[in-house]
Amino acid sequence: MGEALRVAVAVVTMGNRPEEVDALLESVAKQDVAPARIVIVGNGCRLPEFAERLSLPGDVTVVELEENLGCPGGRNVGLARLREFGDVDVVVELDDDGLLVDADVLRRVRELFAADRQLGVMGFRIADELGETQQRHVPRVGACDPLRGGYVTGFLGGGHGFRMEMLDEIGDWPAQFFFAHEETDLAWRAADAGWRILYAPELLLQHPKTSPARHAVYYRVNARNRVWLARRRLPLALIPVHLGVWVLLTLVRNRSAAGLRAWFGGFAEGIREPAGERRPMRWRTVWRLTRLGRPPVI
Repeated sequence: MGEALRVAVAVVTMGNRPEEVDALLESVAKQDVAPARIVIVGNGCRLPEFAERLSLPGDVTVVELEENLGCPGGRNVGLARLREFGDVDVVVELDDDGLLVDADVLRRVRELFAADRQLGVMGFRIADELGETQQRHVPRVGACDPLRGGYVTGFLGGGHGFRMEMLDEIGDWPAQFFFAHEETDLAWRAADAGWRILYAPELLLQHPKTSPARHAVYYRVNARNRVWLARRRLPLALIPVHLGVWVLLTLVRNRSAAGLRAWFGGFAEGIREPAGERRPMRWRTVWRLTRLGRPPVI
């Protein structure tokens, strides 16, 4: 038997949820396997001294950023700090308003990663206070059972684990996305490099029921990043198919004229502005994602 994998926890917050962050960190402190490190990133804000207010296990590092870098940018800062320490194998990233209900989550994360050498990403199940999981939080197409686990094509940004070795190979979050579709960009890169993505519904993150449209810039950024995602990661032949499908879905789903104007404005921005590196997935990855139930045009 080799040494147990070293698991860290990273949380990014904008400083507007102090009570929720305290509750989350207390749930981390109650885990039956203590994290090797905890990194808390203040995304464009000052943070109180968590280590003084709370009794936290492991080494706690607080990073305060002058500018809000968005969710992926803030998480990249946390990952960079963990790399500087050089003693972490797996990082668990949690939304700042989430809560680990069970005390064995980090232990199960460690065991699942240890059992599968090709496991690169592990997605948690997200449920509200009543135990309900929104369908958009189930990483499968259609009305699927949120309690059915297995290998999938994507993961949930609110609660997940990464193997640091995988990130070292494929790169971190796409910071320019700010928010929306950054999980898909990372998941497609992981799949193309041969890493597996596991949905583990037994790993529960309690999270308030929300709508992504609560953010004022949701429609514009959602569309812009959708175009960037396709331009960055899809074979040329699939780009118009993917974007055409999502134009039709948006027209069917969205009844708001203002929302549609913002969405198509973002769509145009995604075509007009640089998308960043282009590293399209291989056709065998397209087939692999299709066999797992979600071809990369949906």
